[in-house]
Amino acid sequence: MKRDTRRSGQTMVEYIIIVVVIAIAALAVFGILGDTVTEKTSGAVNSLTTTKNADRARDAAEEGRSIDKLKSMEKDGVKED
Repeated sequence: MKRDTRRSGQTMVEYIIIVVVIAIAALAVFGILGDTVTEKTSGAVNSLTTTKNADRARDAAEEGRSIDKLKSMEKDGVKED
C-alpha cells in the first residue's frame, strides 16, 4: 500500500497553525495581565526582602548581646575557653 504523504503534510500544517494560535493567545494574555503579574511579583519580592532584612537585624542584635555578655564575663574574671 502506498501512503498518502500529502495528507500527512496537511496534518502537520494544522498542528503548526494551532501552536501559533495558542502562542499568540498566550502573548495577548500576558500583555493584558503583565502589569498585575509585575505588581504581585514585586510585592512578593519586597515581602521576602523585608523579612530577610529583619532577620539580619535580629541576628546582629543577638550577636551584639553575646559580645556584651562576653565582655562582662571577662570583667568579672570569669572566662570560658
